[in-house]
Amino acid sequence: MEILVSPSPLLAGFPVAIALPVQWGDQDALGHVNNTIYFRWFESARIAYTERFALFERLRRTRVGPILAAIGCDYRSPVEFPDTVEVASRVARIGRSSMAMEHALVSRAQGLVAARSSSTLVLYDYAASRPCPIPDEIRRAIEDLEGRPFTSPVEPT
Repeated sequence: MEILVSPSPLLAGFPVAIALPVQWGDQDALGHVNNTIYFRWFESARIAYTERFALFERLRRTRVGPILAAIGCDYRSPVEFPDTVEVASRVARIGRSSMAMEHALVSRAQGLVAARSSSTLVLYDYAASRPCPIPDEIRRAIEDLEGRPFTSPVEPT
């Protein structure tokens, strides 16, 4: 995995992008990348994003860290070997204990966005087996990375 300093212009607005080579074994019997591989690529981009503010280091120290609550994918164009994909992530919304993320995948060979994804991460206390509030320092780190503020979540009444 290569962290990109200058990703494709098609990924403008995404603060973190990585490049991954398409492997021969990523293809299915029909000769295009299998749908499950896209989810691995999006996962790698999410990990690269959260490493920017040490979310997994926090998990190792405190047993509080991210858990994937939901993910979806819109496939736009099949990707085939040989190719390199650029996969980018950004946070679209931060809630009390969750964050909605968006991902985009560019095929360098085709020069287009081949897939888009949305996912939801929940900050989870693995010792207590329940979600927990996102600390202010993580919110600030995400705002710094995104270059914009997020509104505070509305607490239930």
